[in-house]
Amino acid sequence: MAQANRVCSLLSENGVNAEPVVVKTSGDVQSDRPLYALKGYGAFVREIDELLLRGEIDAAVHSLKDVPTERPEGLTLAATLKRESALDLAVTRDGRLLKDLPGGAVIGTSSTRRRALIRRYYPGLRTKDVRGNVDTRLRKMEAGEYDGILLAEAGLIRLGIVLQAERLDPYQFVPAGNQGVIAVVTREDSPALGPLRQLNDHTTWLETRVERIITSALDGGCVVPMGAYASMVGDEIDVICEVLSLDGSQQVRVRETIPVAGCEEHALRIAERLAMSGGKMLAGAARKELLR
Repeated sequence: MAQANRVCSLLSENGVNAEPVVVKTSGDVQSDRPLYALKGYGAFVREIDELLLRGEIDAAVHSLKDVPTERPEGLTLAATLKRESALDLAVTRDGRLLKDLPGGAVIGTSSTRRRALIRRYYPGLRTKDVRGNVDTRLRKMEAGEYDGILLAEAGLIRLGIVLQAERLDPYQFVPAGNQGVIAVVTREDSPALGPLRQLNDHTTWLETRVERIITSALDGGCVVPMGAYASMVGDEIDVICEVLSLDGSQQVRVRETIPVAGCEEHALRIAERLAMSGGKMLAGAARKELLR
């Protein structure tokens, strides 16, 4: 809801009236299951796509990382708002850093990527699935179900929540592609398309485009333990991407600086390099294991 309110506020600043409509999706309702266990594409997206196509709503606001790269005909990505943060945070019950937690401490996350990274860099810790909104996750941690949880920093920023937390280095703990970005989707023939385009942040658009190309080329999605992070500096984009095995023991990583001009072609080349170095094999093994 915070995301939708922000978009409505930005539209209002541009003289466009808009009001949020709350839609419960299967991803919200089935909060007791990890995302990779939800069947079909885009657990947080598909029902809202249907509302858009039927004309029941004019626009949809999503976390861009939840939006599949393959979209239904007739819909278009109208805007990406300026990215607040791509970083993951570690919040622990007693305020300790991950490296200072005792062996066997339990970290809550339902992300295959975060779980694999914990197992790789903090092998003495254990992971356990956690779903629900931020308040629910924090409440479960305080109740002793977890010693710590992993969260996206951008989500806390949007909610105005300030916590003592460890910011995880994105060049070690590589974020999910498109993490921390609000996306606005509408119909290609919608009168709302013009006003929504005005909300687009060009730098974020380019960075996330590179990340999406790489993720899509390896069929990443929420199943594969994969990260992709692009950061634009001047007329270049610093790109790091990786695929891990589910247990974190294997990792294939590529880091490269590419020019903004022709960045899509360069992103495809990086994706091919990642795939040929073993990323395709690791991604396929993860899908086979989790979707069997």
